[in-house]
Amino acid sequence: MNPLAIELNQLLSDTPAAELLSGMGKRLYFPKGIIAQSAEAKSLGKRANATIGTARKDGKPLMLSSVKEQLPGLSPAESVAYAPTAGVPELRELWLNKIGAKNPSIDVGKISLPVVVPGLTAGISYITDLFLDDGDVLLAGDPAWDNYNLIVETRHESILGGFKMLDEKGFNMESFKEAVDSRKKEGKIKLLLNFPQNPAGYTITKAEGEKIRDYLVSVADEGVKLLVCCDDAYFGLFYEDDINPESLFAMLYNAHKNILAIKIDGPTKEDCAWGFRTGFITFGCKDMTKEQYDALNKKLMGAIRSSVSCCATPSQYIIMKAIKDERTGAEKKEFEKILEERYKIVKEFLGTKKGHSVLTPMPFNSGYFMSLECKGIKAEDLRVKLLKDYGIGTVAIDENHLRIAFSSLETNTIREVYEYIYKAAEELA
Repeated sequence: MNPLAIELNQLLSDTPAAELLSGMGKRLYFPKGIIAQSAEAKSLGKRANATIGTARKDGKPLMLSSVKEQLPGLSPAESVAYAPTAGVPELRELWLNKIGAKNPSIDVGKISLPVVVPGLTAGISYITDLFLDDGDVLLAGDPAWDNYNLIVETRHESILGGFKMLDEKGFNMESFKEAVDSRKKEGKIKLLLNFPQNPAGYTITKAEGEKIRDYLVSVADEGVKLLVCCDDAYFGLFYEDDINPESLFAMLYNAHKNILAIKIDGPTKEDCAWGFRTGFITFGCKDMTKEQYDALNKKLMGAIRSSVSCCATPSQYIIMKAIKDERTGAEKKEFEKILEERYKIVKEFLGTKKGHSVLTPMPFNSGYFMSLECKGIKAEDLRVKLLKDYGIGTVAIDENHLRIAFSSLETNTIREVYEYIYKAAEELA
């Protein structure tokens, strides 16, 4: 094993990460190679810097006019230069402060500085690199986003162990406890929790969040090491008053020395920047020091360096400027109102279909989506019929669940679309 990896492992030896890291996670390190040496030269190489493989003139990166014309608000350094492996430092600090502003109970001095990753999907993939070995079980709600299977089971040959996410009232605490209890004998448990959840569109209430936290703390009290990954892709898109206003990460980051919480978030949905492919990973664990967080970040940087090297520079600077722009807050509220209006129309329509013999809506209160549970018919058959007979696209998540992204429906078409969904289901039945 590389001496740098051994050094990082020693720094993490008295944290839960020591037992939770995968074989790859233990081997990962950030090399003192070109990137590290270039960073050092940037601050100390006053006469000349011949480290980084870019072409420069008059101290600036060369940039084609045809490219510059497309990015008039960015300098060459903000457009075509490489970004640091962990991301633009100012953006990382801005996002840390945003986490604190949106989650007032978090003391940002007790969590890691966020690392920039190329989208939340990549963030989840890097976390599995760090913490999942072949054959490991990662517990997640069922039904789940289909990409979880691809990342966990196909890429890592691990097992996505589902618990029944929801019952008729909300979060299914009994199924969750049963799944966690079944893993306690292993001495370590790895979880991936997503709120607002894709595909159900459900966010836990504050009371549910407290129950989850208290139960996981009780498990940690038994000496079990817990990895809890909080996929906060749709964070903030809440449409009911009883929803927990903060991330579950806020309840767990300082809850117990045996719980390592990870927040995976970004501007993808929060700031309507889907194609920018920019996300963040932040670690939180009770009593973990800055030096230990830096060690975890360096392992994460090793995963980034060995895959994409660094994230796209223009996306980072555009997002940073958008965060600082005084128009952003008001515009986001307007966008959220549009989504909430669509949510309410869907809720109102479904209220007229209570007790339907074929379709039952799963509980939903947030995000972009909601899902219908199919009885007596297959979700894939319904999806195909809707597409071929009525020209309506939906997603069959599994055999029994059809997902509808009301976020992408024009407000004045929602009722018509749902009428056709129920009509097609009745025809199939």
